[in-house]
Amino acid sequence: MLDSKHVKDGFVIDDSEPEKFISVDTDNLLSKRCKPWPGDILISSRGSIGKIAIVKEGQNFNIMGNMILIRLPAAIRREFAAYYLHSQVEHIESIARGVAQKGLYLNQVREYELPFPPLPEQHRIVAILDEAFDGIATAKANAEKNLKNARALFESHLQVVFSQRGEGWVEKSLEELGTITSSKRIFKSEYVKSGVPFYRTKEIKELANAKEISTELYISEDRYNEIKLSFGVPKLGDILLTAIGTIGEIWVVNDDKPFYFKDGNVLWLKGFNSVHADFLKYVLISFVESLNKMAHGAAYSALPIQRLNGHRIFVPSLEEQELIVFQLDGLREETHRLESIYQQKIAALDELKKSLLHQAFSGQL
Repeated sequence: MLDSKHVKDGFVIDDSEPEKFISVDTDNLLSKRCKPWPGDILISSRGSIGKIAIVKEGQNFNIMGNMILIRLPAAIRREFAAYYLHSQVEHIESIARGVAQKGLYLNQVREYELPFPPLPEQHRIVAILDEAFDGIATAKANAEKNLKNARALFESHLQVVFSQRGEGWVEKSLEELGTITSSKRIFKSEYVKSGVPFYRTKEIKELANAKEISTELYISEDRYNEIKLSFGVPKLGDILLTAIGTIGEIWVVNDDKPFYFKDGNVLWLKGFNSVHADFLKYVLISFVESLNKMAHGAAYSALPIQRLNGHRIFVPSLEEQELIVFQLDGLREETHRLESIYQQKIAALDELKKSLLHQAFSGQL
């Protein structure tokens, strides 16, 4: 049994690794009703609505409930119909219905109008789009590879810095160097419309990536001052690290503007007086990368304080830390520049595909 997760670019459905199976008797029953045949079009109706695939010769599978099967007459070339539906994805998404989860329904698909010219014209349009889309796919794959390589280069250099230690580096646990804690619990009833910004994982991630934030939550100045007097609040040079769900987003507090943050989801590193804040940031980035590699590429869902406390690092002199930070900042800036170039190229290629589809089905191709 296959579903929308098996649909790949180029209207291809990957039937090599089905996630669920049915009995032979059930398969025989479905074969008489709705089992896909070669040439049938499949469209996803839940989740990622509008993903299109064409069933190829030799494929033998059934589909789950989040896919709708379309069987067309011989007067319509399947690839032409697939390209047309692909050009209509935004509109198809807009007509989906539902509250908890939107979806397409059979009657909507049955009533969907599919304009088509004579077969020779369909063949001409498909040939042009096939050639153009093949070229775009190659260019996009190269850009994505370059994007991945740029990130991998920085990560590799980071690992080298912290694995090939110089003379005089001292081994310490993070617990020995400073304090790792979280925040005092803030309840929803304590949120106010304005006051001191209250950051969650979302805002820390934005700050970590130097993006503008639109703070949606606040606590009162009185509550903030109460916490500040009894427990303390983050200050310039402290580090906040997202530790549940999305882990490893790291922000070095870079000003004295008051704010507070959500307990549990975000860890607070303070009092690391013998460690340059940005050096510690890069140590933590390296640590998170190592965690994820040990998890075979899957992002960790949680990073407990105990594990972070016990993590051992090697620390050079402050002077050498500053030099390492200077070098890593330069490399990271260049990595971000390259990432921006490749991301813009990928976005431009996606827009080119939309433009070609629009031209194809508005008589301009």
